[in-house]
Amino acid sequence: MGVTKSDLFSERQNELATIARVFAHPARIAILEHLIKANTCINGDLVQELGLAQATISQHLRELKAIGVIKGSIEGVSVNYCIDPIRWLEIRQLFESLFAGFPKIPDQGCC
Repeated sequence: MGVTKSDLFSERQNELATIARVFAHPARIAILEHLIKANTCINGDLVQELGLAQATISQHLRELKAIGVIKGSIEGVSVNYCIDPIRWLEIRQLFESLFAGFPKIPDQGCC
């Protein structure tokens, strides 16, 4: 079996790229912002809040859940979602480590 392209990069680089891909959709950012603002578990109000179809929102929620940034619990016929605070901190630290690698005051001699 040959080397896949992801094998050329570190686990951290692959994880950052996966997270960035999920974060790259504005609807997912809107969902995250709504969950952060609500600071509680929410369910059906995303349809009213975002103006997207339930099926579309469900797909975006699946993507966010796949990287662990949100978690859900089933209550009756509805699923409640909230930010997973531990995973949120892990993701924040991953991006902070990337951004911290660049000097705060860039060298003016670059490009």
